[in-house]
Amino acid sequence: MAVRLKKTAVMVGMMGAGKTAVGTALARLLGVPFLDSDDEIVKAADRSIAEIFERDGEAFFRARETEVLGRLLKDKPGILSTGGGAFLSETNRGLIAEFGVSIWLKADLDLLWQRVRHKTTRPLLRTPNPRETLRGLYEARLPFYQQAEIVVESLPELSVEEMAHKVVAAMAARPDVLEGYDE
Repeated sequence: MAVRLKKTAVMVGMMGAGKTAVGTALARLLGVPFLDSDDEIVKAADRSIAEIFERDGEAFFRARETEVLGRLLKDKPGILSTGGGAFLSETNRGLIAEFGVSIWLKADLDLLWQRVRHKTTRPLLRTPNPRETLRGLYEARLPFYQQAEIVVESLPELSVEEMAHKVVAAMAARPDVLEGYDE
């Protein structure tokens, strides 16, 4: 039997958890499309996320994010990477639960900090103490991420490809998500 993804797998978690990198590898592994909700928002707005936040504010961005998620989830099944704040919205969690499956890439604070500390593309970390800001975001978002249907621990010693295989194994345990996968 061929591997078949039955619903869109939505990668959720903090910035730096590996949603885009692992999601891309996962899509390759399963032979399905990969989409990034932030990229789709940028394309639609013809502006970077930082510019959207600066010009229109976070509330405007979050509204566009919900619109984009709703559209992408109704397309054929694939792997969808979301921004770190997307899963905080009850509306977004509902859309994901109805049309897809949420997969939390769970990474500890130290690993996240190692991955994001040199990036200038994170508008929420443009603060006097970005590590402390990251810690605050992490703690505030944890209760939301814990609602994800599938949890996969991000480990620093695993390559992106190894993480993708770990996610596939977790998905394969759910016949409503993935069928025909045999590692």
